[in-house]
This record gives sequence, C-alpha cells and structure tokens, in this order.
Amino acid sequence: MKRRLMMVERIMYVDAATPINCVFTAKVIGKIDPENLNIALAKIQQKHPLLRVSIDDEQKNGPYFITNQQIKPIPVRITERRTDDDWLIESETEWFKLFDGKNMPLARVVWVRSALVSELLLIMPHCVCDGATCVALMTEILSLTDNPEQELKPYTTFNSVKELMPYDFNMTKNSRKGTFFSFLGKLFFVFKSVKNNHIKTSDYVLHWKLDEDKTLAVTDDCKSAGTTVHAAVCVALLQAFQKLHGVKAKGKIISPANIRRFIPEIKEDNMFAFAPIVELTLDKKSSNSDFWNLARKIKTDLTAKIKEMNVYEMLWIGEYMHSTVNKMIKVLKASDGSHDITFSNMGKLNIPETYHTFKLETVYSPTVAFPWRNANTLITTTFKNQMDFTFMSNDSFMNKNEALQIKTMAMEILLAHLQQLSHA
Repeated sequence: MKRRLMMVERIMYVDAATPINCVFTAKVIGKIDPENLNIALAKIQQKHPLLRVSIDDEQKNGPYFITNQQIKPIPVRITERRTDDDWLIESETEWFKLFDGKNMPLARVVWVRSALVSELLLIMPHCVCDGATCVALMTEILSLTDNPEQELKPYTTFNSVKELMPYDFNMTKNSRKGTFFSFLGKLFFVFKSVKNNHIKTSDYVLHWKLDEDKTLAVTDDCKSAGTTVHAAVCVALLQAFQKLHGVKAKGKIISPANIRRFIPEIKEDNMFAFAPIVELTLDKKSSNSDFWNLARKIKTDLTAKIKEMNVYEMLWIGEYMHSTVNKMIKVLKASDGSHDITFSNMGKLNIPETYHTFKLETVYSPTVAFPWRNANTLITTTFKNQMDFTFMSNDSFMNKNEALQIKTMAMEILLAHLQQLSHA
C-alpha cells in the first residue's frame, strides 16, 4: 500500500511534529490475561491495513501511508492503577506523544492495572481513525482478549479515492469542479490575512456522566417531543453559550457525520478518518423560543443537510485542495472560527458487556486535544443506558472555569426542560 493522505486526513495529520491523538478508554472489572491481550493486538494489526503502515512525509506530494514490512507489534504500556481518575491523567499524557518511533505502528495501548479493576486506553492518531474506528477496534480487542482463538478476516483497503467512487460518478465534471474550487481556495487565502500569533496554553478535559434514570428520561422525552437527543443537546449547548457569552456567542455548532452511511465500501469495522461536517445554527432572536420547538428545528435542519450531502463529490474535490492544506491549518491555529463548539454524538455503543473472565463496567467517550485556536469539542457516547461526556479545549481560547460553567448550564437547561415536558 502506498496512498497519499486524503485532504481531511492531511489536516488531521498537521505535520510530523504535531500530534492529534484520539484516546478511547474502557473500564474492565476482572482478570485480563497479558498474553491474550498481546494476541488480540496482533490479530487486529493483521486485520487492519492502517495498523501496518508508516507515514512518509518526505516524498514529493506527500505525506503517504506506506505499508511497512518491518512494522513492530502494537505496544502496551502498563501503569499501576491508584485512583478512578488515573485513566484521565494517562489520556492527557497520551495526547502529546508522537507516533514517531522507527517501525512503530499507528496505535498503542495503555493498561492502567490493578488486581480487580483495569482501564484499557487505545490511542491512535486522528488521521487514521474516527469514532466508529475506535469502537470497532476496542470491541475486537475485548472479544479477542476474552477468547484469543477467534480469527478476524483481513480486508483490503483502497489505494486512492478513485476506488471509492460509484460507477455513475462523473469524474470529468467533478474534476472541473475540483479545479475551480482549488482556484477559489488559493484566491481566498491570497486575501485572507491571518496573524499566526496564537500562543497555545494548557489543554484540558472535563468528564461527566448522566446516570441511567436521567439518560432514559432524556431519550424518552426527546422521542415524545418528536426530536432527537443530538438536537436537544445542541440546543442546550448553544443556549448555554449565549447565556454565558451574550452577543459574543456565535450561535453555531458543527457536528461530524459517520461517513459509513454514505459509502458502502467503508464497512462499520473498517478504519477510516473522514467525517463530513454539518453546521447547525440557533438564531439569536429565537434563542428564547420554546426549547422543544428549537430542538425539532435543529433535527429537521440536520436531517435535511445530511440528505443533501454529496460525500463522493466532497472526497473527489478534496483531492484538488491539497495545495491549500497548509494555509487551512494556519487559519485553524490562529482563528476563533465561526462556531461555538464541535459536538460529536457517537450514540449507543454496541459493545458486549459480559465476557468469561471479566466484564465491561463502562466506556468513556474519546478524548483528543486539537491544536486549533478554537478547540472547543464535546463528545458523548451511551453505554449501559448512561450518557458519558468529554469536553476538551485549551485555556488560551476558553479557560477551564468557563468550560465548567458551559457544562453546568447546558446540563441544567437540558434536564430542566425534560422535567417541564414530563409535567406538561
């Protein structure tokens, strides 16, 4: 395999000296056999081609994913478990470690271990994974650690975006579009003045859960109101930002979509990193309107925008935009952006709970430290009927105290309106 990183992969790669690592954590009660864990990691490495590549950014028109025949096994670092928050400390540590060792794979595991309780942290660079990738690999790791006799079926990945295009895709027409948008992109950045004076201070993460009763109330009441949990959380977040920041709030949230629903060639258990973005807005004039009307509007807007997505066109045109990637990254590092926060709802995780020698106690939503100026990111997952949240940012853009206020306000808004609905 020798494949040039797609444009979005290229943005998430940034450069050889800048890590953007996704950390996905599972809490296990019971015994984990270290030999079985290593067998599990060896088998997932043989299944997934991107776990057997290195990134070469020295060749012309790179960087490239290149199959490395000398690739080493996925490493496991074991650390003693002392508190329930050790996983979070290790997660933050792993944000800043590059995957730059010779012949090292683009994944590693941290095992926070005690006699009866462990956390397994799976770390991968964001340029090879999205949320669905994290879930698929963690599911395989747990299953194989429990039963290492299982076999996984390897798959062949694509070597160019062209291989993903459907038979009726008009390459000539979209190539012209790509050339035109590339020209517009270059022209835009000619006139885009960006002062790259952003001094990034400490990154942080906030973590919390909603218990089962509250999670089921959120789910049931959203359904009764004719909307979705995603839309309701969006409204709560945007109203929290407006409450805290007033006229300075942007009234916009961006949400990544799982591309697998659009491209059947990318299976649910395949590694992939591209998640197209949907922008959702809350008009400041309507911010005080009925919460559930706003949530229904957000749901309608999201459904319509996803339906209108032409993901094949996005992928194809993106291949004409490589010449602007470095300037895009410069803007991301220096600009406040036009949105308040990025919100990723990974939904209900279908990872088995019970195994022969251990049980999966809980799953923590992924954490990631983006090097952008506006690093505000909220990720939520649901496991065992409990919503889990991670909120990441950096102090140079939003200090931790402000983030705590946003978290508190958003949850209060969400739960208060649920109570209103239940008593209506």
